[in-house]
Amino acid sequence: MPSRTLWEEGRHPGRLVVRAALAALLAVVLVSLVVGNRIGLGFDVAFVLICVAAALWVHPDDFFTVGVLPPLLLAATVVLLSFLDRGAVARAGDALPQAIVSGLAHHALALVVGYGLTLAVLGLRQVALRNGGALRPHSNAAR
Repeated sequence: MPSRTLWEEGRHPGRLVVRAALAALLAVVLVSLVVGNRIGLGFDVAFVLICVAAALWVHPDDFFTVGVLPPLLLAATVVLLSFLDRGAVARAGDALPQAIVSGLAHHALALVVGYGLTLAVLGLRQVALRNGGALRPHSNAAR
C-alpha cells in the first residue's frame, strides 16, 4: 500500500479538531496575557498556524467545519476577552461593543491570512484526494 501524501493524512473528526484548536488557542491566549497582558503578534502567528494545522488534521468529511472555523475562532476569542479583560484586546476604558470591534480590527490581518491559508489547504487536499494523492491529475498518455 503506497504511503499517503501530506494532503491525504488528515483523518480526525471535525469536532475533535475544533476542540483541539480551541484548546491550543486558549493556551496561546493565556501565555500572551501572562507575558504581555494583551494578545499581540505572537497570538496572530499562533492563530494562523492553528488554522493551517486544523485544515491538515481534519477528515475530508468535515472540511466544512474547519472551513468556517477561523472567523468563529477569532470572534469567540475577542468576545470572551472583551468580557473578561478589555485591555487585552482594546483600551481598558472602551465600551464592550467598541472593544469587540477594536479587537477584531487589530487582528484582521491574522484572520485574512489564517482563513486564506485554511481554504487553500482544504482546496489542495480536495484536489489531491480526487487525484489519488497528487496535486495534478495523472496522465496515462505517452509523451
